[in-house]
Amino acid sequence: MTKMKGLGKGVNLLFNQEEDEEKYFSCDVDKIIANSFQPRTHFDKDKLNELAESIREKGIIQPLVVIPKNNGTYGLIAGERRLRASKLIGLKEVPVVVREIGGDDELLELALIENVQRQDLNPIEEALAYEKLIKLFSYTQEETASKVGKKRSTVTNRLRLLQLPDFIQLDIAEKKLSEGHARAILRLSDDTTAMKAARDQVVAKGLSVRQTEKLTSRMKLENTNNRTIRTQKNISIPDQFSQTLINRVTNKLHSKVQLQQNGSRGKLEIEYYSLDDLERLVALIAGEDI
Repeated sequence: MTKMKGLGKGVNLLFNQEEDEEKYFSCDVDKIIANSFQPRTHFDKDKLNELAESIREKGIIQPLVVIPKNNGTYGLIAGERRLRASKLIGLKEVPVVVREIGGDDELLELALIENVQRQDLNPIEEALAYEKLIKLFSYTQEETASKVGKKRSTVTNRLRLLQLPDFIQLDIAEKKLSEGHARAILRLSDDTTAMKAARDQVVAKGLSVRQTEKLTSRMKLENTNNRTIRTQKNISIPDQFSQTLINRVTNKLHSKVQLQQNGSRGKLEIEYYSLDDLERLVALIAGEDI
């Protein structure tokens, strides 16, 4: 093992105290095992190649963070992009710093927090990281925000993205949609079909966030109006109550009465048997003395 010095800024990200020089060294890349708790799921090939070229030219400025394993290998906590980029250009060794941890829980927590603090996760990966911290460690949103150095509103807004259907989450991860577009589409969260329609229009027409907000506001209003119409059409008077109403009118007018319904609308038909009978009915309905 070759001791490494002058490792650059950022080492204190995962350490609250100074570490002994013995914990910094150059490690065989084949001995570094990827972190199974890695929150990052999407690695942009172009950006990975850019990082690889940067490493080829300038080297790795900040070491990878690892933990020792019993079989002589090292588990990766932070630096998977640097590790992948290093392998792309054929590096055999990379600088690492060793961290001692208590178990898988702490490994997961460190991996999540480290990645979020570096701000290189896409919004969906970041949201999933927050969700894991909350579920696995019973953190509140406020505690989660404090752990990763973010505002609570940031954590809340990211978590809301997980309410989107998978196909829109994928669009965000692949940068086909921005987080602003996603928040606008979330206005239609009670209607997946409408969200799909909005998403298709945004992608096809290249709509801005502001245009998307106007689109989804209009669609939400249309959906509300359509639901109101459907509800009104589905309104019907129960047969027993309908017959009660008919009997009341019949007893009052002494004529045959029919009630015809069409949703919340309808008509009341009253039969008359002569012109004199019609005049009598009109007088009764108008409240005039017969």
